[in-house]
Amino acid sequence: MVSLSRQDHLHSGSLMHCLWEQVVAVLPPRLEDFNLQFDNTVDKSLVFLLRKTVELLYKGQDIDKCLQLCQTIVDFSWEKLNIGTWREVDKEWRRVYSHGCLFKAVCLCKDEATVSEAIKTCDMGLLMGAIILDNILNRLVRVLQRYNTAGKRPLEDAACYQESSRKKLSVSLPLVQEMRTGMGVPRVHCPSLEHFRTQYLIPQKPVILEGIVDHWPAVRDCKWSVEYIREIAGCRTVPVELGSRYTDEQWSQTLMTVNEFTEKYILDQVEQEPIGYLAQHQLFEQIPELRQDIDIPDYCCLGDTDEDEITISAWFGPMGTISPLHQDPQQNFLTQVVGQKYIRLYSPAETARLYPHPTQLLHNTSQVDVENPDLVNFPEFKLADFQECILRPGEVLFIPMKYWHYVRSLDISFSVSFWWS
Repeated sequence: MVSLSRQDHLHSGSLMHCLWEQVVAVLPPRLEDFNLQFDNTVDKSLVFLLRKTVELLYKGQDIDKCLQLCQTIVDFSWEKLNIGTWREVDKEWRRVYSHGCLFKAVCLCKDEATVSEAIKTCDMGLLMGAIILDNILNRLVRVLQRYNTAGKRPLEDAACYQESSRKKLSVSLPLVQEMRTGMGVPRVHCPSLEHFRTQYLIPQKPVILEGIVDHWPAVRDCKWSVEYIREIAGCRTVPVELGSRYTDEQWSQTLMTVNEFTEKYILDQVEQEPIGYLAQHQLFEQIPELRQDIDIPDYCCLGDTDEDEITISAWFGPMGTISPLHQDPQQNFLTQVVGQKYIRLYSPAETARLYPHPTQLLHNTSQVDVENPDLVNFPEFKLADFQECILRPGEVLFIPMKYWHYVRSLDISFSVSFWWS
């Protein structure tokens, strides 16, 4: 089989030629190195298309035809990914989708005008597909980011918006002014593993841990400004929630680049527009450069979860984002990196007074609007005991599993959660 030849793909522009050289270096050296074996779940005709596509790509023949075949593969597998619930999607179809995205992205690298589209294609494979070929999509997108010039412009300053956000706090967040000392979450500075285990983990008591992430570059160097996030990840496609809270009828989700998200929902947020929130997204798997700025808290070693099984999620949004009162099935270290959040906590013992939704889909979420409770329909809510706190940069809140919690951002905010068992 003929392998890819750098000489066969010389481009008139030296920049694009250099890009192509680096793209080729990311790909397996031979066509035979691709594992295009799938089980009977995947139609044989689609496997044929995959093999035909990679053959055209490696022989350098008819890139337009190759791109057309890639799009067919991507479209067909996309339909399979969107039938039923996500947990029911067979991993083989996710593999097919990732291969289709890979081949399409490589074809798009032949034209400088489509590099940004190639990056988006890689991100779609990372978001919806499966990891293939030693995470080749992530390695490819790192190369493409260095050559992406589309849409770049001077970065804006978020300071003015941040200040105006703070001025609105007294109107938007009356809960913060009503906090009572006796209901506060306890704080402890750098407790030993044994102290944390005996005093908080075993009895399942919330606590704010201070000083345990001061060594993070994201905290120590205050790296995670809006400008830094845009510089590192601006061209990357991410899922964004639209709406104040996921329980609202108007709530929806969409895909956009980080630049688009920050411009519309962080820097230039319009009050009449829905709030945009990059919420509960495993951003650090998608963008490893940001993963280098944080570490897994040492206290996670007290659980039964291997390090690679700990779920690390990003929560990035403007002032006013809300996570309705809900509970999670795992322990959580909620770490505040940028901005502040108001958090209210209820013990699982208070569940009956919190009126969980009766439907299976939202059984872990309360029907009560914490800020404006309907005490006619939910009269017992006012009797429920709770704790509350404001979580500030560099602080880590331990939320025991199944502990009910309500969260609202008081500023432009970036938090990181670590879910572990």
